[in-house]
Amino acid sequence: MAQSLANISDTLKISNDTAVAQRDLIDIARSIFKIKPRKISTTEKKKIYFSVLPISSSDGRSGGRALFTSTTAAFYLGDQATTNLSSFTFTPYFNLKGRYGLPIRSNIWLDNNQWNIVGDTRMLVYPQYTWGLGGNQPEGDKFLVNYKYARFYQTVMKKIEPYLYAGLGYNLDYYLDIDSDGDNNLRNFTHYKYGTATDQDVFSSGVTFNLLYDTRRNSINPLPGAYVNVVYRANSKILGSHTNWQSLYIDLRKYVSLSNSGPKNVLAFWSYYWTSLTPGTPYLNLPSLGWEPYQRSGRGFVQNRYRGQRLAYFETEYRRDITRNGLLGFVLFANVNSVTEANTHDFVYWHPAGGTGLRFKFNKKSGTNISLDYGVSKNFSSINLNLGETF
Repeated sequence: MAQSLANISDTLKISNDTAVAQRDLIDIARSIFKIKPRKISTTEKKKIYFSVLPISSSDGRSGGRALFTSTTAAFYLGDQATTNLSSFTFTPYFNLKGRYGLPIRSNIWLDNNQWNIVGDTRMLVYPQYTWGLGGNQPEGDKFLVNYKYARFYQTVMKKIEPYLYAGLGYNLDYYLDIDSDGDNNLRNFTHYKYGTATDQDVFSSGVTFNLLYDTRRNSINPLPGAYVNVVYRANSKILGSHTNWQSLYIDLRKYVSLSNSGPKNVLAFWSYYWTSLTPGTPYLNLPSLGWEPYQRSGRGFVQNRYRGQRLAYFETEYRRDITRNGLLGFVLFANVNSVTEANTHDFVYWHPAGGTGLRFKFNKKSGTNISLDYGVSKNFSSINLNLGETF
């Protein structure tokens, strides 16, 4: 008994010894159920690290209850010393208010990081409130829009310098059966003419030109480094798009380690700027909070709360391990966003939010955390549950 207590104490105590063995929830499960890990052969090179999170929880971003299973597969497609960790994430989702979807995301790094292939495929049934354009719409002045949505994004980039990539992609957005509850309709509510006709499909098809600078080794749980992503999108009727329109998305991230050893102690910064460059952008393709490529922005806000021709977003997060073995950690975060006004195209109203969260190390091999966050803004709060860090 005394020996058992000593072992527990050694696991949880915080000391100056930096060589503490890392532990995760898989280790805890093996200890409880007396499961011996399979021995890995020295000839095995390509390992796949799975993380699975099946859960029912409150859906803080959209309201109601949600059932979802998030599965992440992380693996190396080359020498681990020179190749980044690739990932494949599948998150089937069902909201008890009629929203469900099958999103699949992939981020593939080939041997020695010579190529980076990024994919985003979604099939969604997605009734969602909208507040129109601009940043000063009252909370109660909202409108429910029903639609089905299909997305197919694929990007291929080639390394041209260490950490620097350039390439081309193809983006397809297909909004089907756009409908509105009640006697009103989306066009009358928003006073916007593109992509707002009732029972009309909206199809956008275009090529993308991409630049990427990424010094992170692991996008699931970024360590100190930097990330810059620039995406210029040109939609054309030649490719089947209903209208010709263009957009620009710029994503900047920086991760700073505040200590050289011991528990994780990181300050992370994230900013993005998303703009429609031409008239003709369908309403549901306009920049909107929580609809950036990874759909992780705006903790503390309901998704889609603010929409405009342009959107600016800033967030910072402090990340700290509670236990030296990495099993448990916490974060503190704050963010602010603004969209341009419909008439002036100026940024006028800025909306802040903040919160805190816990981190539970699910898989130490891939660095995958279970993230449980609580965010709050004026007139709203949300609980967000994810596999992996928010950014």
